[in-house]
Amino acid sequence: MPSIALSDSLVFEESKDKSLKKEKKIMTNNNSIETSPSTIEKKKSSSKEKKNKEKKTLEINTTEDDEKKTSSKKKNKRKVDEESESEIENPTTIVSSKKQKKQKISESEVEEEVEVEVEVKKADPNAVSNFRISKPLREKLKSKGIEALFPIQAMTFNTVLDGSDLVGRARTGQGKTLAFVLPILESLTNGPAKASRKTGYGRSPTVLVLLPTRELAHQVHADFEVYGGAVGINATCLYGGSPYNPQENALKRGVDVVIGTPGRIKDHLERGNLDLSSLKFRVLDEADEMLRMGFVDDVELILGKVKDLKQVQTLLFSATLPSWVQNIARRFLKPDKKTADLVGNEKMKASANVRHIVLPCASNARSQLIPDIIRCYSSGGRTIIFTETKDCASELAGLLPDARALHGDIQQATREVTLKGFRSGKFLTLVATNVAARGLDINDVQLIIQCEPPRDVEAYIHRSGRTGRAGNTGVAVMLYDPRRSNFSRIERESGVKFEHVSAPQPSDVAKAVGLDAAEAITKITDSVIPIFKSAAEDLLSSSGLSAVDLLAKALAKAAGYTEIKNRSLLTSMENYVTVHLEAGKPCYSPSILKRFLPEEKVELVKGLTLTADARGAVFDVPSGDLDAFLAGILLAHWLIIAII
Repeated sequence: MPSIALSDSLVFEESKDKSLKKEKKIMTNNNSIETSPSTIEKKKSSSKEKKNKEKKTLEINTTEDDEKKTSSKKKNKRKVDEESESEIENPTTIVSSKKQKKQKISESEVEEEVEVEVEVKKADPNAVSNFRISKPLREKLKSKGIEALFPIQAMTFNTVLDGSDLVGRARTGQGKTLAFVLPILESLTNGPAKASRKTGYGRSPTVLVLLPTRELAHQVHADFEVYGGAVGINATCLYGGSPYNPQENALKRGVDVVIGTPGRIKDHLERGNLDLSSLKFRVLDEADEMLRMGFVDDVELILGKVKDLKQVQTLLFSATLPSWVQNIARRFLKPDKKTADLVGNEKMKASANVRHIVLPCASNARSQLIPDIIRCYSSGGRTIIFTETKDCASELAGLLPDARALHGDIQQATREVTLKGFRSGKFLTLVATNVAARGLDINDVQLIIQCEPPRDVEAYIHRSGRTGRAGNTGVAVMLYDPRRSNFSRIERESGVKFEHVSAPQPSDVAKAVGLDAAEAITKITDSVIPIFKSAAEDLLSSSGLSAVDLLAKALAKAAGYTEIKNRSLLTSMENYVTVHLEAGKPCYSPSILKRFLPEEKVELVKGLTLTADARGAVFDVPSGDLDAFLAGILLAHWLIIAII
């Protein structure tokens, strides 16, 4: 429209270091601008002789450059359009150009830019730059992609750095580790504890961190090594299952930070290897888990080694506060201790960043089903599978492709190698018992699979909390036996609404892995085409299939599928079909099938369950025996509601 063309000429591309006075030199005597392109070109040529003194000629620009202008300029442009719309009647109309208007536009743009900058600062109050964090630590955080602290970290940083004892509560995956690592390191290098920190060979530790599991101790030690290394603080890790001699030698050489499990810390104290007389910080992480694992006596003995509470600053972190944890806080923390609580009076809830799914599956179908669950829900990322027993973990890891087991019967050295391989991506599936539920702190786990509902709600919360950490999202799939499992209590007390889905069918798997297979094929270098082209042409001419059909087979092969097996909806077993029957009268026992089917056929039935109204049944039968079942059922005058 003409109004748009003319208004474009009023949008001035001004240089910031040019004054409005210089701009006036290119204006016509009557202070007007013609919209004709030829007129503008003439003005351009005449201004070239004075380019060091004059403003650039105004241009009508409807290209993509206009689209990239700031939003504030677009708003001002619309205002000018509205004011000039009444004056514009055709494309040749000459529009007055007023310097006052331009100056107001320029001033408003500056004000809006200032407002935007202020809003950015207000929007990120937890930015690392807002805290008393030294340059080496800031740079190390930045190298790890951390630009802002998590809420528990921001809430506790100044409290810890200023020397107060602390009780911190936060749900799993909310960054509790750095909540004590960062302020302790700052205090030792630039804060109150710097003067009392010991140096030199054979120095006793200044910091003691107690954790319930070897895996968690190892991970906290890794954080102290990474961030402590940036400020000259060293650490050692003491836990069971490892030789004593290397740990003893590390303590003899001298160390700033000791991280360990209660049992091994107690052993070193009794052997005289560990001296806590110079302790300035002690941290209890996952205190409620220490209670559950039976470390009550060991923890109290270790804490009791420091008689004067004024000598040491104590930090206690726990997701829940059972009576023993509260008693520990009263006995071993100062009366004026601070509290940072991100949970409040709410019951412990599962992570809101996780998609919670329940899926029916018979125990003997797990090894068949889990690979397809991984294909459909892991998005190519890491997966942790939780089992209830060590034997089940080892067996399942042996059946799944590219998987490793992790449980208490595996030697510590092997466990460390396994965890290192999992973190580095050497393999992407880890099968673990509950020993790893709290011990693993890996931010990029995409999928959690629980082979059966756990015994208590808290176990479900902590297992599912291994994904969706550090602000990421994830998926938690819980398998259940439809005949025995009842997970209503978990759903009610964990605060989640389970999403009920059936086992992945061939079409679901094809959709999930087909794109990956296609991408893998397109990444193959074109240099292989001449070598395989002749074989491809021969295959195309001799197979009797179209090029699309052959390519579909190639994608299936690339995705690892050479045949498609149907899977029942009831038990998720391959090559089984789910049948729903209606008897027309009450049924009092699942054994009713014996009335009209041979016993050997009845034994093939899986997951037989009566319907809620007891007038029918749902069960799985082998796909190959379906016709025989249907014939017997029809003879009994039952009504076949559905074959799924």
